[in-house]
Amino acid sequence: METASAVRESVQTEDSHLKQRLGYWSLVATGIGSVIGSGWLFSAMYAAQTAGPSALIAWVIGGAVMLAVALVFAELGMVHPESGGLVRYPLYSNGRFAASIVGWSMWVTYVANPPTEAAGVVQYASSYIPGLFRHSQLTFLGILIAVGLMAVFVVVNYFGVQFFARSNNIVTSVKIFIPVLTIVMLIASGFTGNGHAGGPHNFAAGGGFAPYGIGAALGTIATAGMVFAYTGFRNIVELSGEVKNPRRNIPASLVTTILAAIVLYLLLQIAFIFGVPQHLLGHGWSGVNFDSPFAQLAMLLGMTWLYWILIADSMISPSGSGIVFTASNARNVFGLSKNRFFPGWLSKVHQGSGVPRRALLVNFVVGILFLLPLPSWHQIIGVTGTLIAFTFSIGSVSLVAFRRARIADAADRIPGMIVIAPFAFIVSGLVIYWVPWSELLLTMPIVAVGLIWYAVTYATQRHGWGEVKGGVWLVAYLAVMYGMSFIGDYGGLKLIAEPWDSVVVAALSAALYFWGTQSGVRYLRSQPELVEELRNGQLSRRGAAG
Repeated sequence: METASAVRESVQTEDSHLKQRLGYWSLVATGIGSVIGSGWLFSAMYAAQTAGPSALIAWVIGGAVMLAVALVFAELGMVHPESGGLVRYPLYSNGRFAASIVGWSMWVTYVANPPTEAAGVVQYASSYIPGLFRHSQLTFLGILIAVGLMAVFVVVNYFGVQFFARSNNIVTSVKIFIPVLTIVMLIASGFTGNGHAGGPHNFAAGGGFAPYGIGAALGTIATAGMVFAYTGFRNIVELSGEVKNPRRNIPASLVTTILAAIVLYLLLQIAFIFGVPQHLLGHGWSGVNFDSPFAQLAMLLGMTWLYWILIADSMISPSGSGIVFTASNARNVFGLSKNRFFPGWLSKVHQGSGVPRRALLVNFVVGILFLLPLPSWHQIIGVTGTLIAFTFSIGSVSLVAFRRARIADAADRIPGMIVIAPFAFIVSGLVIYWVPWSELLLTMPIVAVGLIWYAVTYATQRHGWGEVKGGVWLVAYLAVMYGMSFIGDYGGLKLIAEPWDSVVVAALSAALYFWGTQSGVRYLRSQPELVEELRNGQLSRRGAAG
C-alpha cells in the first residue's frame, strides 16, 4: 500500500536535476509576463459586454481574492518550495484523493492556457489577415497557425530554465509598456472627445453603471477572463523548486505581481469604457463587439499608429504568457507524475537542461485537442475560468494543516493568515457560485473524468482508505457548489433569492473549510514520517540559503 511519503521518496532524484537559478526579477517577470497575456487584450470588452461599467467592481473583488490566494501560496512556497507545488501541497496535507481531484482540474486549466494564448494571437491577427477567424471562432487555417505558435512556446522552454528566464525578461519589458500606452491614450481621448470617445459620460450611457445588475458583474469574475488574467501569479509557485532564496523571493514576487495586476486591469477597464464611442451603445454594452477590441477601438478613434502597435503586441503579449504557462504546466505534470496520478515516465527531468521535456511534449499534444471543440479565446476561458477558482480553494486548507502540524516556523508565517486563509477559501467558493449555472454545468464532465481516473489509480496502486478520507470533504464541496448553483439565483431555479443565496454559499463554504482543515490535520497526524521529512527539508534549505 502506497502512502504520500513513499511516493515522495521515489522522486527525490528527479527533483535534484532541477536548476535553482531564478531570482526576484525573473520571478516578477514570470508573474507579470503571465498576467499580461491575452487577458488584457480581451477581458475588458467581455466584462463590459456582460456587466457594463460595474465590471470595475468585479475587478476589485477578483483582485482581492487573488491577493489573498497569492499570500496563502506565498507561505506554502516559503515553507516548502517545490516545482509543481500546487499539486503537491494537497498531497501532503490531505492525501492522494484530494491531490488527484485538484491536480486534475489544475492540469486542465494549465494545459488550456497555451492554446488560449495562441487563439488570442490569431483572433487579433484576423483583423488584417482574412480567413483566420469567422463566426466567433478560428477557421481551419487559424487553428493551424495557433498550433504552430504553441510549438514555438515548447521550443523556447526545451533548452532550460535559464534560457526561458532570459527570453521572458526581454518579452515582459516590452509587454508592460504597450498596455500602459493604451491606457494613457484611451483615457485621454475620453476626456478630449477625440474620435467621439464617450469618456466619463459612458458610465451613465448604455443603461447606467450596472445595466444588467450587480449579479452580472459578479458572474464575470470567472467567465469574462478575470480570474484567468490574475492567475499568472501561480506560475511563480509552480517554479518555486528552481528559485534562489525562496523564503525572500517567493512572497515578494507574488505580492508585486498581484498588486501590479490589480492596478493594470482596473485602468484597462476604465480605458475601454472611456474609449467606446457612445453611438455604439445603442443596444447597450452587450452590443459592443470587436474581434480585436483595443486595436479596433484605436482605429475607430483615429489612432492608426496605436492600432498597429496593438496588432504587433497581440503577437508579443499572448506569446510571452504562453511561453510562461508552457514552462509551468510542464512542472505541473511533473508534480502529478510524482503523485502517481500520471505515469511515472512523465516525471523524468532532462539532466542537461533541467527541464521535464516529456511533460512539455505531452502538454503540447493535449493542448491541440482544446482548439478543436473550443476554437476561440472566450470559449476556452468560459470553461476553464471556473476550474481555476476551484483549484485555489484547497491552498488555504493545506496552509492551516501545515501550521497545525508545526511544519512552518514562526519566521515563515505571514501575519494575518488566520483571516486571510478562510477569506480566500470562502470567496473562491462565491466566485464559483456566481458563475451562471449553464456555464458551471460545462465543468462537470471534466471533474467526472478526473474522479474516474482516480478510481483507476486507486484500484491499480492500492492507495488505502487513509488516502481517500482526507479528500472526502472536497467531493462534498463540489456537490454543494453544483447543487447551490442549480437551485440558486444565477441561472438556476431561483429557489433562493439574491443576496441570501450568496449568504448560504458563504456559510456552507465556511463549514467545508473547517471540515477540510480538520481532515488535513488528521491526515498529517497519521503520517508522522512525512511531517518530519517536511520539517527537515525546510531546515536544510534555510541552512543552505545562509
